[in-house]
Amino acid sequence: MAEQEKTDTLVQRVAQLMGYHFTNEQIITEALTHASSADHRLRSNERMEFLGDAILGYVVCGYIFKQYPELMEGELTKIKSAVVSRKVCAKISQDIGLVSVLTLGKGMTTRPGLPPSVIAAVLEAIIAAIYLDGGIEPARTFILKHMVPYIDDAAISAHQQNFKSVLQQHAQRNLPSHPQYTVLDEKGPDHSKCFEVCVEMDGRRFPSTWANSKKEAEQHAALLALKELGLAEVDAAGKVTLRNPPETAK
Repeated sequence: MAEQEKTDTLVQRVAQLMGYHFTNEQIITEALTHASSADHRLRSNERMEFLGDAILGYVVCGYIFKQYPELMEGELTKIKSAVVSRKVCAKISQDIGLVSVLTLGKGMTTRPGLPPSVIAAVLEAIIAAIYLDGGIEPARTFILKHMVPYIDDAAISAHQQNFKSVLQQHAQRNLPSHPQYTVLDEKGPDHSKCFEVCVEMDGRRFPSTWANSKKEAEQHAALLALKELGLAEVDAAGKVTLRNPPETAK
């Protein structure tokens, strides 16, 4: 009876921390059992950590693939690597408070601090537990609830010069139409042309700019549009600072 009460208390505590109620008590107990406290490693959360890592990668990759359609494979990989990392997983695990419900052996509890790998692993095990208990959708909801801010920060940090991508993201979230890049003029011989390009979006034409290639002109035009929208600033040295858009009323 005492053991059942302990399990019930654990399930309730986890539900409070995560906003998800497990129907299978055994799954959550296993997810929160570190190898140092298990009588056999197969009864620890290591197998669930393995599964949770795969589910985390799948959900994050699916999100960034859909959210950032302008980015190439290499850019998507950089964002994924920055987010699906020990550092980020450990930070989320700590923020949620998962360490407080993790079952550890005596050798671990006497340490001054847990290794980041242990703190990160419990998040992955919890993700696997949600998947096994409720399927992919609740697991996806949980992952994106905590990961999206890190994904967006990584995208901006890693791709600050990809102004087309930033403008595309803004349009996807806030406008009914996507940016269109219009060539207004071109000059020079075929081997050395210059192009004048502007952005047209949501019935509005933004300032145009000249460059030695269409690709470069489009990036410059996107930056001008971001400036007009108050989403970018350029200082006297030419350094660009991207700003978060103001929250719109719902």
